[in-house]
Amino acid sequence: MEFSITQIAHLLGGEVKGDGDTLIHNFAKIEEGKPGCISFLANPKYENYIYQTASSAVLVAKDFEPKEPIQTNLILVEDPYLAISTLMAEYKKLSQNSAEGIDSMTSIAKDAVIGKNIYIGPFSFVSSGASIGENSQIFPQVFIGKNVKIGKNTIIHPGVKIYQDCEVGDNCVIHAGAVIGADGFGFVPDASGVYQDVPQLGNVIIENNVSIGANATIDRATMGSTKICNGVKIDNMVQIGHNVEVGENTVIAAQTGVAGSTKIGKSCVIGGQVGFAGHLKIADGTQIGAQSGVGKNITEPKGAYSGRPLLPIKDHLKLLVNLRRLNDNLKK
Repeated sequence: MEFSITQIAHLLGGEVKGDGDTLIHNFAKIEEGKPGCISFLANPKYENYIYQTASSAVLVAKDFEPKEPIQTNLILVEDPYLAISTLMAEYKKLSQNSAEGIDSMTSIAKDAVIGKNIYIGPFSFVSSGASIGENSQIFPQVFIGKNVKIGKNTIIHPGVKIYQDCEVGDNCVIHAGAVIGADGFGFVPDASGVYQDVPQLGNVIIENNVSIGANATIDRATMGSTKICNGVKIDNMVQIGHNVEVGENTVIAAQTGVAGSTKIGKSCVIGGQVGFAGHLKIADGTQIGAQSGVGKNITEPKGAYSGRPLLPIKDHLKLLVNLRRLNDNLKK
């Protein structure tokens, strides 16, 4: 497929600076640009590449002022990174035909409710009482437990396991190997010190427009629901414990672990390998750096933190500087 620069600019609400009739058929990193490709410049560290890239067009911010002559065509937009993401999403919709039909090797319970325009791949299993909304795609070897509800336009990639009574909303994506609704880590010692199981009788509710990464695990609640709210993005290999709530539009990077009953607010940004203790409350807009350990509540919204133990980011950086100075002094 080919599109003119003018067509692309119209889609993105951008302004063309150059030849709007030039045709684009692919994407490329700005440092690896080729004719017929479109690139973007969002990080100033890559500015030097825009003066030598072979890409036919580059998305740049409206306030971008080149320091040298530019040979390529520009599309001026508010946010180049968001613009390239939007463009790639639209291209993906056009270039990938949605699979349809139910494979003969699929097992579907007689009372399961299957919507229109559904794809269910081979060796998938849909249990009694389950329902799948229209235009959803269930890829091979997916297990859907009893009474599971899956919304419209949702994509479940190969090998996903969704346990009984869990709910997945509309326009969600769950990547390969994720497990939704396994038992939470609930045990209690008896009088002799032997740990006994605490039954996990709740479920998991995943709202709309949520993305769950490969091999992520979201445990079912002991009672009530573990809840992943609208617009949440969870990376690969993230562990969400029982009765956790993750607020709207929060993003969580890989290998983070959230212990049971912790409530994470809206629009938070959680770095990779962050560990949360249980029963915490994290304010809206909180940012937490990678490999941090969160052991207490965060009550002030939009704060930035890092370290083990967790500190405001400025205090954490000062601590690192002072530790280095201390080491130098010890050497002296």
